[in-house]
Amino acid sequence: METDHIRNFCIIAHIDHGKTTLSDRLLARTGTITEREMQDQLLDSMDLERERGITIKAHPVTMVYRARNGETYELNLIDTPGHVDFTYEVSRSLAACEGALLIVDAAQGVEAQTVANLHLAAKQNLEIIPVINKIDLPHANVEQTKAQLEDILAIPAENAILASAKEGIGIDEILEAIVQRIPPPKPTGAPSLQALVFDSYFDTFKGVVNHVRMFNGALERGLEVMLLHSGKSLEVKEVGSFNPKPYEREQLGVGETGYFTANIKSPLDVKMGDTLTDARHPSPQLHGFQEIHPMVFSGIYPINTADYEHLKTNLAKLQLNDSAFVYQAETSVALGFGFRCGFLGLLHLEIVQERLRREYGMDIIATYPSVVYRVQMTDGTVKEIDNPAFLPEPNFINQIEEPMVRAYIICPNEYIGDMLNLLTEKRGTVLNTETLDTRRVMMTSRVPLNEIVIDFHDRIKSLTRGYGSMDYEPDGLQVSDMVKLDILVNSEPVDAFSCIVHREKAEGRGRALAARLRDVIPRQQFAVPIQAAIGGKIIARETVRAFRKDVTAKCYGGDITRKRKLLEKQKEGKKRMKSIGAVNIPQEAFIEVLKA
Repeated sequence: METDHIRNFCIIAHIDHGKTTLSDRLLARTGTITEREMQDQLLDSMDLERERGITIKAHPVTMVYRARNGETYELNLIDTPGHVDFTYEVSRSLAACEGALLIVDAAQGVEAQTVANLHLAAKQNLEIIPVINKIDLPHANVEQTKAQLEDILAIPAENAILASAKEGIGIDEILEAIVQRIPPPKPTGAPSLQALVFDSYFDTFKGVVNHVRMFNGALERGLEVMLLHSGKSLEVKEVGSFNPKPYEREQLGVGETGYFTANIKSPLDVKMGDTLTDARHPSPQLHGFQEIHPMVFSGIYPINTADYEHLKTNLAKLQLNDSAFVYQAETSVALGFGFRCGFLGLLHLEIVQERLRREYGMDIIATYPSVVYRVQMTDGTVKEIDNPAFLPEPNFINQIEEPMVRAYIICPNEYIGDMLNLLTEKRGTVLNTETLDTRRVMMTSRVPLNEIVIDFHDRIKSLTRGYGSMDYEPDGLQVSDMVKLDILVNSEPVDAFSCIVHREKAEGRGRALAARLRDVIPRQQFAVPIQAAIGGKIIARETVRAFRKDVTAKCYGGDITRKRKLLEKQKEGKKRMKSIGAVNIPQEAFIEVLKA
């Protein structure tokens, strides 16, 4: 299709503001999907997305729309996630577009992730079309939402389109605005083919399938192309687009979005943000998107050690579909061979584990999540530690710096006190508070990353009855009094339970872990001490009681010394057993503790 009749746009919003419902309506209105094929959350193809009601992956789809002026346009839409952990998906989608629909819920107003996603779109110089969604709700406040658009986002309220994706209100106006307001793609003027690889997935029959946005030239079957980052030359086997299932096309022209397959067998050959060009006359590299750095680390191990190679293959396939996920091999005394994996946040970690279990049928166990600490040694060297097992002894450490984040929390006025208490508990400091409107405030605070990694998002939701929202970004490092908390079972340290915590919180965490382990470690013939220690100092202890055999049962009378002799003999035996006995910690114990 002619370039001036192509529009590339994505939908951005806070979680649960109606992105996916709106994309369903656009597909139905343009006739891309027939009524028979229509279902709710159509673009959310994963079971996980449907169950949780969230978008995890960005989904491209090509629609053909006949506008009111009688012209036919090709609309390339990318539906994006809204949760803070999947911001990388959003940034990759924005790089492939010229415009964005910014959805704001009329009942909830502008939220933390709305602001964050708007900033991402503004950095890419995209044309923003604001859409006030869910105007049919009884408690929708359109006027207040318009005021928030102007005050918080600096977007003129008269540009906003009023819509209800559920009821189908305002869908035609949105489509017309896309055609009229979003600029058509322009060729870059490069000497040959130039395309941006913005996503990919692994297909059992086709190998690696790459999603591309064309910036220059045309991509067609049989063409000899090259990926600039890896320098690999490939022959294109198939090109096509999505509607939303993949379908073959003759070629992809300038400005179009689609996919291509080539003889790429290994997921490691493709890098997200890479430039695809002609192998004989290469074009310069396109500006991709910034390299993402994982914030949270956790070890993932197969429950059955024979599945190690199987897990390795599946992690490579998963990384292809989720390029924010990174991993490397590691070993643990307690858990055997496994992988140290990096994630953008706790929801990301949960989703990856769940996908490994469901999509690849893996039985896995994950260690306690940790973040990357910078350790300054007494000899002046600096180490980066993401695994507590590698933290040096305290006498070699000069200071430990922990990563900080700047958290933006939007909550109703009446919950400010609860939020301040939560931030104090999490060792955070409030930098400033600004009033957004008569009902809500935005608090900007600086919090250690390892404090918000576990349950911070859930606590905000429960404290504010679901009305609070949060977004965060990295904010440097801070020197803190961090210590390594070891758990010793029968005087032997178990590396899977080790964690790095602030000294103030170490005792409470040690007591909780020891108490939990006491309940899940099976009883032995001898008493098993469970201790929490910082260096050589024991700060908490629990004991798994021994099975007791009644050795005096055969004494039915006679002198007391006979009983004492038998009890002393038993005591000696238990002592010997304890010194040579090994305590096998069952897999369930690891799972129970990590759940805690």
